[in-house]
Amino acid sequence: MGIVNVTPDSFSDGGRLPDARAAVEHGRRLAAEGADLLDVGGESTRPGSTRPDEAEEMDRVLPVVAELASLGHVVSVDTMRASVARAALEAGAAVVNDVSGGLADERMAGVVAASGAPFVVMHWRGLLSDPHARPHYDDVVAEVCAELADRAATLSGQGVDPAQIVLDPGLGFSKDAAHNWTLLAHLDRVLDLGHPVLLGASRKRFLGRLPARPGAPLDEDAPASRPADRDVATAATSLLATRAGCWAVRVHDVASTRDALAVHEMTERHRG
Repeated sequence: MGIVNVTPDSFSDGGRLPDARAAVEHGRRLAAEGADLLDVGGESTRPGSTRPDEAEEMDRVLPVVAELASLGHVVSVDTMRASVARAALEAGAAVVNDVSGGLADERMAGVVAASGAPFVVMHWRGLLSDPHARPHYDDVVAEVCAELADRAATLSGQGVDPAQIVLDPGLGFSKDAAHNWTLLAHLDRVLDLGHPVLLGASRKRFLGRLPARPGAPLDEDAPASRPADRDVATAATSLLATRAGCWAVRVHDVASTRDALAVHEMTERHRG
């Protein structure tokens, strides 16, 4: 899943795609590099970001979704608003990716259920600006899995076909670095919930503070590398996700992840 952020303030590439034309060209480049799915979003979820109003989000997202879909690309819409999801589906989107898992807008379940489209449900405890969303867990894997299972069951009760639901453990959302690493180490537990799994680790801050040498301690107070310098680490997480059996990985740089996955595929092909 290649990321197409049509926003001025995303943590990694905000402002890089200032208009629909630039966003469409970027999406086409990602597809040429091997993206199977293009995830178009018009709202940044980084800490401190301001939500655009509904009309602004529509203006950012819909022309890009419509053009990429008309060119034959499979498109997902990254939104927490049911109205934007509905309009994007009508414009040609095939997947809805909601970081709130339907919690931010109670109408989302109905829109998704009526569409029959795959629905990516992320683990979410609120906007990152919300003090209630601070990371606190006694057992991060058990709690994230329990909350995802509960969300999937609730959505099923609201008419969403369980076969539509894709789960995302929500790395970086109400989680510190140790929580993220623990979830990465236990992706099998998320997969055991019985739904396809999307992993979104791309360029996140915890990947920017890797130890300089094997066995060296992790310093969470060390300066983090620039987001664009985290693509090799992101590709490594993509390989971990593939080996675990994840449905998709959401990445900014498709080429590096494709190379990592090709190494895995070629190794497996020659194993026997």
